[in-house]
Amino acid sequence: MDPALCATAWKGDQVTHVVAVGASCTPLNTHLYSGCGYPSPSIVDFYFKPIFTIGNFHFDKPMLLVLLTTVIVVGFFWAAFRKPDLVPRGIQNVGELGILFVRDQILRPQMGKKGDNWLPFLSALFFFIWINNIFGVIPILYFPATSRYEYPLILTVMVWVLYMGIGIWKQGPYGYFRNMAVPQGAPLWILPLLVPIELFSNIIVRPFTLSIRLFANMLAGHVLLLVFALATWYLLSLSIGLVYSAVSFAVLIALTGLELLIQLLQAFIFTILTANYIAGAYEPTH
Repeated sequence: MDPALCATAWKGDQVTHVVAVGASCTPLNTHLYSGCGYPSPSIVDFYFKPIFTIGNFHFDKPMLLVLLTTVIVVGFFWAAFRKPDLVPRGIQNVGELGILFVRDQILRPQMGKKGDNWLPFLSALFFFIWINNIFGVIPILYFPATSRYEYPLILTVMVWVLYMGIGIWKQGPYGYFRNMAVPQGAPLWILPLLVPIELFSNIIVRPFTLSIRLFANMLAGHVLLLVFALATWYLLSLSIGLVYSAVSFAVLIALTGLELLIQLLQAFIFTILTANYIAGAYEPTH
């Protein structure tokens, strides 16, 4: 049958390909010579059927992954530090390595030792984002909640409220917005042009780019993994398709390794920018 005759119906986390004559194909039985075309992924793969519904509240897979991430992060650090030893070992040693990484590579380069009070927050933020991202390459889960824009957006709004509130508290409303809008040493004649640009950049563009960077990278990475995972299965057959399938699988493995690096990098970038913004709220940038 001509693959062009196949229509595609997307339903949450499952795609169904309906052949013109009425037969149906799912991703599990759709292959190179099945009569249906390649089940290419689309944005609907990021929306899922609710696991359960209570009134107008729908609990879906991304919510479950966020909840699971919270349990993992809280549970791990509780187990690591509930009875700390003077000489760390086992899970405490791993926990301390994680905390020291955030302190030495993220917090202190941006805030110095005086920012150590923010270590619990930045550590929780980094590991929450990182574990959420890692779910994108774990079989069965195979989805990063951060590829849904509402989750990076919620984190960004929290960070925005924090650094704006701290800036107004520490520098005063007038001082904070003046320091934000008027770079030190800027000539008076350029201020009418510079002030609105600086305010727009710091109040609107900064949080937008913080959220969209994490979201776009996780979205693009997950789509790429879906493309080659589906192609590996679709092309698998006792024919020339076996060669194509093997090549697709090799690319999938390579992309998974790259995605693991990007997942860590995006958690690092989000957290280090958060530390930078909070540091700038305490003192004006010189």
